[in-house]
Amino acid sequence: MIEHHVRVHPSTDRLPREDQLAWKLAAMATATEELDADSVSMAVNRVIDNAAVAVASLTRRPVAVARAQATAHRASTPGASVLGSRTRVPPQWAAWANGTAVRELDFHDTYLAADYSHPGDNIPPLLAVAQHTGRTGGDLLRGVVAAYEIQVALVKGICLHEHRIDHVAHLGAATAGGLGALLRLPVETVYQAVQQAVHTTTATRQSRKGEISSWKAYAPAFATKAAVEAVDRAMRGETSPSPIYEGEDGFLARLLDGPESDYTVPLPGPGEPRRAILDTYTKEHSAEYQAQAVIDLARRLRDKAGPLDRVRSIVLHTSHHTHHVIGSGANDPQKYDPTASRETLDHSVPYIFAVALEDGTWHHERSYAPERARRPGTVALWRKISTVEDPEWTRRYHDPDPGRRAFGGRAVLTLDDGTVIEDELAVADAHPAGARPFDRPAYTAKFRTLAEGIVAPAAQDRFLAAAERLGEPGAEDLDGLFPAVDTDAIAAYDARLPKGLF
Repeated sequence: MIEHHVRVHPSTDRLPREDQLAWKLAAMATATEELDADSVSMAVNRVIDNAAVAVASLTRRPVAVARAQATAHRASTPGASVLGSRTRVPPQWAAWANGTAVRELDFHDTYLAADYSHPGDNIPPLLAVAQHTGRTGGDLLRGVVAAYEIQVALVKGICLHEHRIDHVAHLGAATAGGLGALLRLPVETVYQAVQQAVHTTTATRQSRKGEISSWKAYAPAFATKAAVEAVDRAMRGETSPSPIYEGEDGFLARLLDGPESDYTVPLPGPGEPRRAILDTYTKEHSAEYQAQAVIDLARRLRDKAGPLDRVRSIVLHTSHHTHHVIGSGANDPQKYDPTASRETLDHSVPYIFAVALEDGTWHHERSYAPERARRPGTVALWRKISTVEDPEWTRRYHDPDPGRRAFGGRAVLTLDDGTVIEDELAVADAHPAGARPFDRPAYTAKFRTLAEGIVAPAAQDRFLAAAERLGEPGAEDLDGLFPAVDTDAIAAYDARLPKGLF
């Protein structure tokens, strides 16, 4: 592993390209050749995972709107597929529609370190470009593994959240690099695309603050669409703001730690296998990742707690990030509002803990239904729940050893008679270090569960077979990675939407 130090340089330094972070990322991506077998297997898992959460969201309004926008832009052949439609579109529009479908339910993979991310967001644009350009399953896997490598490295080394910059700023760079690996582009081309992607996809975190809107689902798709377009321009010989990270008016100097910025980004050395994807993990529950262990903890506490009308208060002792982003430390009254949007509720750990404690389960639709959120007993319990930052949980959240890193917390329930019930859980059951780590059968089961009633059993089988053949010679037809659905029924739903410009 190489530790690449990144700092701000004045223009007079004329920092050589080869010493710039964007060049290092591009060089790493384009040197991705022989793939680690475990990384390939995990990439297949994430293709399955993405399809599972995407098909479950097809008739949700933000996904339908993105699909309508995309299918208004018909492609000359070959184009790329839009899930839920027979229309082929240019790859950047397929990335937009399919990326929104993947992100809508907040239900796919995650990586947390200095910052946080959903690296599975890279897969829709990579699949779209691979399909459009006639690449093989092996090409797609090479791109996926490279994109994960870049995004994990950036998330380990550069914190965006403390400056209230949205995490998709790292996603654009990862997608551009992954596309470079997929297409076997020259380092120079990928370098320009990475810089342009970073420059055009930086946004504030207001998209995840207060009353959270549907833009939360669109933000990653917007970033990856921009990355596809950046690669297209770079392939045509266009250049980009440079050096995007180290420049005196660049990303670090003006948006992060300022002129004194000093970051270390860990990158694989020459010949080192690309295994960053193995550090990432998916979700068993449709909610923000820090809520995964909290849901499992609530389920475990349910029998101990007894009748919940006896609860006086519940305090969740947890990390700085959990307290300030999805806990009461965010100081967002919307996190306690029974009329709040689904996007707000899936970022409200007090709400999530209350419902999981009452129901002993979690469902991607029923747990967020308006009538569920407004249930009087739920509202009463919900408003008794608060979070506090515990320095020990913050330390564990940032533990340098991935095997010891913790994203959960300790729950302290105080009953009306003064009885105190406590329990804690470090990681979600589905986490690699958890009680039931996700494996291929778990990913398959998640897909079948979410596809039930949407994808016919025979079509489910065909999709899973196509995904598992991805790394095999001759896996050239990527159409099988789009599970067959009733497109007529979806078109009828789409027809009821208000019209826009396209």
